[in-house]
Amino acid sequence: MKSNRPITSRLPIILALVAVFVAMPLLLISENPPTTSEEQAALSPDAVLADLLAGNARYVEGKLTERDIPKEVKASAGGQFPKAVILSCLDSRVPVELVFDQGIGDVFVGRVAGNIENEDQLGSMEFATKAAGAKLVLVLGHEACGAVKGACDGVEMGNLTALLSKIKPAIEQTKGFEGERNSKNDAFVAKVIEENVRQTVADIRSRSEVLAELETQGAIKIVGAIYSLKDGSVTLLK
Repeated sequence: MKSNRPITSRLPIILALVAVFVAMPLLLISENPPTTSEEQAALSPDAVLADLLAGNARYVEGKLTERDIPKEVKASAGGQFPKAVILSCLDSRVPVELVFDQGIGDVFVGRVAGNIENEDQLGSMEFATKAAGAKLVLVLGHEACGAVKGACDGVEMGNLTALLSKIKPAIEQTKGFEGERNSKNDAFVAKVIEENVRQTVADIRSRSEVLAELETQGAIKIVGAIYSLKDGSVTLLK
């Protein structure tokens, strides 16, 4: 039956519906401001690690947190209180903040081909933890790492030669493989990638008294993990 109500009487309802639809994109954006000083202080290393792994699970499922980037930029302008520092390879297929579903001001990220440590990276980690309060140091390697492959093949080129030489200890520690010990052997490369992460974790502890002491005190945890290029998952190394 046709309504005889004048359009003006239905106007408030129409306007309310329009307002809801206009606001929907904003409602879908989660309130997820950068980590605060109070939140950082309350976190334990294990809690930070659990948070990163939960974020990776969302990343794998394609359910990343919707973010108001301009709001995060403004919120973080006055200071930063990241919960972790992540040492990752340079590889463009490993977008670290996205991999762990972290926003602006949530994590420090250091990147270098082959995720190896040097004095610059160690100093940065010491700043991130001792000075800035981060609770976790995570070394993140990844499948099919080009730097590891280059080191396995003995590649030499300019300054890259010195960088790849830092991966050689991991190659030497990878034993029990028959056949070719080069980039043509996928199983060998995968094992060297894992060993390289473990070597970097061990080197961090042995080369930085600051970080080693913080870990002994329980203030931080230093761990290694591998990122899968196939499905985006992160697997902790034991």
